Amino acid sequence: MTGVSTADSPGPALVIGLANPGPDYEGTRHNIGWDVILELASRALPMPASFSTHKKTHCEIAQTRLAGRPVVLARPRSFMNISGGPVSSVAKYFSVAPTDVIVVHDEIDIDFGRVRLKRGGGEGGHNGLRSVSSSLGTRDYLRVRAGVGRPPGRMSVADYVLKRFSKLEQPDVPFLVQDTADAVELLLEHGLETAQNRVHTG
Repeated sequence: MTGVSTADSPGPALVIGLANPGPDYEGTRHNIGWDVILELASRALPMPASFSTHKKTHCEIAQTRLAGRPVVLARPRSFMNISGGPVSSVAKYFSVAPTDVIVVHDEIDIDFGRVRLKRGGGEGGHNGLRSVSSSLGTRDYLRVRAGVGRPPGRMSVADYVLKRFSKLEQPDVPFLVQDTADAVELLLEHGLETAQNRVHTG
């Protein structure tokens, strides 16, 4: 299977934004996934989607429509390295197969401002993805990867992703969020191959 089912499918897609909870982590590189989920919620029709706490899955949930199909937007309330449990729980609760799960996350191996899409593959040292793969029992889910670039000099990856974007990057962060949300909508509407062809040529 090369792409998420599109508007012809009656079942919902699940779009998850990975992040760490709490005000200390707001605006950090690691939390770009949550920022994208909020952007997608603002685009929902016929009106912006609102989130509610879903205690059974330890997520904030918004059920809506995007790109002509039903979608569950979710923000796990657990820390990044144990986010797999909530992801698995919400997928089971809404009967979403792993192949229709879209995980939005930060990616240090992609230049800042770039967006890339793929299905499956390794986790590249990303603890959130490792937890998701373990809990879903498969790597065969979709990833929308927001490029945050590599740490400068000898800064550790952990320190880098937990820091807020630099003053030089800040003006372009809204564009990264918008472009990543655009990629999610393309994926929902057209499937992986078409979305990749459009996003990766940018």
